[in-house]
Amino acid sequence: MLKNGTLGKIRKVYVEYPQGWLSTLKESEGNAQASWRTDPKRSGIAGAMGDIGTHAFNMAEYVTGLQVTHLCANLNIVVDGRMLDDDGATFMKFNNGATGVLMATQIAAGEENCIKIRVYGEKGGLEWKQEDANTLLVKWLDKPAEIYRAGTGYVSSYASHNSRTPAGHPEGYLEAFANLYRNFSLTVRAKANDEKPKEEWLDFPGVDEGIRGMAFIENVVASGKSDAKWTEFKV
Repeated sequence: MLKNGTLGKIRKVYVEYPQGWLSTLKESEGNAQASWRTDPKRSGIAGAMGDIGTHAFNMAEYVTGLQVTHLCANLNIVVDGRMLDDDGATFMKFNNGATGVLMATQIAAGEENCIKIRVYGEKGGLEWKQEDANTLLVKWLDKPAEIYRAGTGYVSSYASHNSRTPAGHPEGYLEAFANLYRNFSLTVRAKANDEKPKEEWLDFPGVDEGIRGMAFIENVVASGKSDAKWTEFKV
């Protein structure tokens, strides 16, 4: 819908990834996952923003088809004794003039993995969250909201290609990884046979997305340490 301009020019993007599992100092309690994710020697320069903020960033760029050009970030260490950020947010500017807000936190007590995105255009907006992955809510400026469901006959060719079960059968996290592997494999096989891959097969992240994800970590940490209001997104 966004690719076809159904919602008009994109104006606003909100993406959030709240978790609550690091609300206490689990790295001091023998939790292996917490130990390496919060250790700068093993995890790098960022904690929550590097761990889950990159997923929110990638989702914002992937869903909208836009790229972040500038950001203004604030990173926090909420739990005493932690060495890397466990909470943060950033304002974003996109290359079409749209603005956005990204929030990533691992100290939102009670939250699990509720990554969520809202995108608003001139004519309407859409909303999706991982914890109800089969549902897309589409809101219109001048008519009632609509609910789209995975596995149905009215979704796009991309959605149909990546639907593995009939409507009403839950699918999500693991199937999403399987779709990436399948699309990559189909594309490699087609190129090996000197065939042109179908557009739907090309729907997987590549080197550029990986580089921009790493650049996001470096840029958001630099912005968080800077006194400047906005910093340019550098790759």
